Amino acid sequence: MSEFVRSETVDAVDKPPRAQVSDAVDTGTERQRDYLSGFLAQKPAAGDAAHEPGGVLYESVIDALKDIFDPEIPVNIYDLGLIYGVEVTEDGHAAVTMTLTTPNCPVAESMPGEVEMRVAAVPGIAFADVNLVWDPPWDPQKMSDDARLELGML
Repeated sequence: MSEFVRSETVDAVDKPPRAQVSDAVDTGTERQRDYLSGFLAQKPAAGDAAHEPGGVLYESVIDALKDIFDPEIPVNIYDLGLIYGVEVTEDGHAAVTMTLTTPNCPVAESMPGEVEMRVAAVPGIAFADVNLVWDPPWDPQKMSDDARLELGML
């Protein structure tokens, strides 16, 4: 069974009309100017101590850190031992203290920014600060057992 496709040759095609703001249908509701307002106002579900270790918000920040991988080592930065401290306040301010494997690390300029962006994206975090420190220096002893196993060091 053969199918035929009908074709037509034309010299030019008129451009479709451009959409105009004045053409929009008025729904009677005013448009929200800040599309982030709802996101930033989100609060984590649950307890009084959501910002403390073991709390929902704190653990969400840790989970976000575990989603960031060192580009040279196939292990996340949390298990690699690059995160020295995480503090989350009740009002949603997160402070992460971290280091890198070496000051000459190729991601020294981009990694702290990525950490800040990922932590700030956690629902319930209003803003995040990243403090990059070199003392104490990182060493392989700071890695978790999971990281050592992944790298064949166990």
